[in-house]
Amino acid sequence: MNTPALSIIIPVLNEATGLVPVLERLQGFRRQGTEVIVVDGGSTDGTAERARALADGVTSSRRGRGRQMNAGAALATGDVLLFLHADTLLPSAAPSLIVAAIDDGACWGRFDVRIEGSIRGLGLVAFMMNWRSRLTGIATGDQAIFVTREAFQRHGGFPAIPLMEDIVFSGWMREEARPACLKAKVTTSGRRWEKHGLLRTILTMWWLRLRFFLGASPTDLARAYGYIPHET
Repeated sequence: MNTPALSIIIPVLNEATGLVPVLERLQGFRRQGTEVIVVDGGSTDGTAERARALADGVTSSRRGRGRQMNAGAALATGDVLLFLHADTLLPSAAPSLIVAAIDDGACWGRFDVRIEGSIRGLGLVAFMMNWRSRLTGIATGDQAIFVTREAFQRHGGFPAIPLMEDIVFSGWMREEARPACLKAKVTTSGRRWEKHGLLRTILTMWWLRLRFFLGASPTDLARAYGYIPHET
């Protein structure tokens, strides 16, 4: 069996400071044949320029993670697509773990997550995220979702909405198969918890998710989250 080629797609917006260390960590994967695609959503801080020397492709699209990740998928050449946030680091064995999951019959999956930060309680937050994901079969972008290109195209990619695109996409995928829940941990930044406080951030995220499931507009939710999306 041929080893499936992996493409890592990173949507970015004004991540010039933090993106370079993430890309530097991916250079070993690139030397092993993994493709890295960066998709800029209109940065004004030179993010795209800094990424060019450290990625196989840098492109741009309208702002919004869903749109940006779809644009990266259209450019990527891999058989398996991994969607990585710009503040998240993969475990060193990520490519081989993904290949093993796909070889074992999975068409999509995600990693467990560890949240790095200076405030207490982030370990518990990560534990609950991982536990909830195993229970529900829903993955979040922080967990580095991966999917075969075939399955991604079959479901039409991510929805072009400004928030909750990962929840909607993983819901679509769950209808086809449960995710491969890899115990290896990605390390993501706790900056949003540090900025707004642990309890406030948790309550805000749960309130936004509840409103979404009750039918609230993703655009309105994005504004409530503090993100001003481009209009559809």
